Amino acid sequence: METRFKMKLHSRLKSRGKMAFLKSLPPHAETLDVGCGNASPMKAKMLRPDIKYVGLDIGDYNQSRPEQFADRYQVVEPARFAETIEEFEGRMDAVISSHNLEHCDEPERVLSAMLKALKPGGRLYISFPCEESVNFPRRAGTLNFNDDKTHHKVPVWSQVCTRIQSAKFRIEFSSKRYRPSLLTCLGLLLEPVCALSRRATMATWALYGFESVIWASRPQSERIK
Repeated sequence: METRFKMKLHSRLKSRGKMAFLKSLPPHAETLDVGCGNASPMKAKMLRPDIKYVGLDIGDYNQSRPEQFADRYQVVEPARFAETIEEFEGRMDAVISSHNLEHCDEPERVLSAMLKALKPGGRLYISFPCEESVNFPRRAGTLNFNDDKTHHKVPVWSQVCTRIQSAKFRIEFSSKRYRPSLLTCLGLLLEPVCALSRRATMATWALYGFESVIWASRPQSERIK
């Protein structure tokens, strides 16, 4: 009950975040979560038990019995990550990529595979650290892009948008530095404490605009190149 409440609260505080995207999906949507660490299978199914949830990652990152929640949970080697996404071509109603692209060995191929995985009318949620984050303060919990040693290369906003648009997707929402208002205000109030303790929270991310966020949808009839 507490976890479900938290998920609903997150969807309200971040009206264009991952939980809000999940809430917006139609009943029983087949959903591929690319890079599904941090208990994402549990959170997704607690919020939307009706969806058919497929989780894909290169390891069990902060997971607790993911197979109990996911309809399918798959861990593959990094070298096979993009290849595995390509196997879902044209099969999914929704694809989620929350802070995954910056961890990939082949980010361009992964992005293309995620776009192709969607059925006509399918929808994409993607978030990643903004380019400006390479100059943010260093914090535990990650505020500067280089705080996370598993990050490879910061995604270039213009290139990601161009690739999505060149596939004829309609961008429903985009924010290069996403700052939801309530969380931004909370981040401003907490910043003296966070700065002193050198820690980042979800509210800190909002204050600095750490996340780039895009919602997009595949046309009903266009062929993805």
